[in-house]
Amino acid sequence: MASEKNLKIALYSDDSSVRSSVMTALGRRVSAELPEHQIIEFATGPALRLYLDSKGAVDLFILDGEAVPEGGLGLARQLKDEVFNCPPVLVITGRVQDNWLASWSKAEDVVMHPIDPFTLASKVASLLTSRTVVNR
Repeated sequence: MASEKNLKIALYSDDSSVRSSVMTALGRRVSAELPEHQIIEFATGPALRLYLDSKGAVDLFILDGEAVPEGGLGLARQLKDEVFNCPPVLVITGRVQDNWLASWSKAEDVVMHPIDPFTLASKVASLLTSRTVVNR
């Protein structure tokens, strides 16, 4: 089993209902092979950057591509370009046509609105498992 420390997931969306949907879908643990996780919510890009600048730890970013005024896709690209050894990023898009933007943003995976809880939990478990295996 992975280390017993709680995993940290940074969740960014300006929409509290999106944050609530993600948190409900993920619960406290997405896989029996992983420790419990803690979700840290951010409603603004500057708040997320401030957390990172203060050396806040993150094992996975979940970013809402539909967030305003700063979309999660642009934020994902910035994190991938600027954060050393950047954790995996999962973006949430509004349309299938936006998947090319997810590729541009360097996100490791993508889910679509409306959020399917099983798909989200499965993708999060996969990304966290790959992250914890790399960091052992």
